[in-house]
Formats: sequence, C-alpha cells, structure tokens
Amino acid sequence: MSGVIPIDSPALGQFWTERHLCTLTTLRADGSPHVVAVGATLDPVAGIARVISSGGSAKVRHVLRGQQRVAICQVEGPRWSTVEGLAVIRDDPASVADAEQRYAARYRQPRPNPARVVIEIKVTRILGSASLNP
Repeated sequence: MSGVIPIDSPALGQFWTERHLCTLTTLRADGSPHVVAVGATLDPVAGIARVISSGGSAKVRHVLRGQQRVAICQVEGPRWSTVEGLAVIRDDPASVADAEQRYAARYRQPRPNPARVVIEIKVTRILGSASLNP
C-alpha cells in the first residue's frame, strides 16, 4: 500500500536523513524524462528539497529552460518516497553554502566546485510506501 505522505511524518523525516542515493527526474525539450542519480536533502520545516549540481549540467539547463516540475525518488528495500515539486536554480553564495552543508550532513563533504548551483524544489506532494505514513 502506498499513498500521499504528510511532510511532517516522523518516518519520512528519518528516511530522508539516512544515506540513500536518489534520482532526479527533469524533462528534456522533447518532453522525454531525464533521470540522473543525485544526492538530495529534504527540509520538511521549509517544505524544500535541494540538489547541488554543476551549473552547466543537463538537469540545471532543463530547469532554467522552464521545465520546473521535477521529482526526486529514493528507494531502500520496501521503503520508497517520491518528492514532487517546482524547481528553481539558486546560485547565490548563501544558498549554495547552505545546500552544501545539508549535503555534507547527509552524505559527505562535497568536492570544491566554483560552478556549483542549487536546484531548490518547493515540495508540492510526497508519495511513499505505507511504512512512511504515520
């Protein structure tokens, strides 16, 4: 059983602090999905998910082109979660530093990248396995 998960679900919060790789889905100009492996963080209080990336990547170009609806998924055994939302690119130093700190807390310190930007996703819906629903 699966369904919509409230962003304040403790089980969801725990799942999104564990070290799991994710996939980010954006849309190419022809409408086909572009799915890549990423590290992602979820801030349930702000309702924002973040992905750090190099500014010239395809995923960043897709968001800049106007493909703002994205999905981030993670799976671990029977547990899964998909975060859907509207993406924007942030390149200001404060946003990048904040996202790097969040990434480091979940994964590891990211390598230096002067071209780094943040794909910031305002969460509109979270789907997941029944084990994540309170």
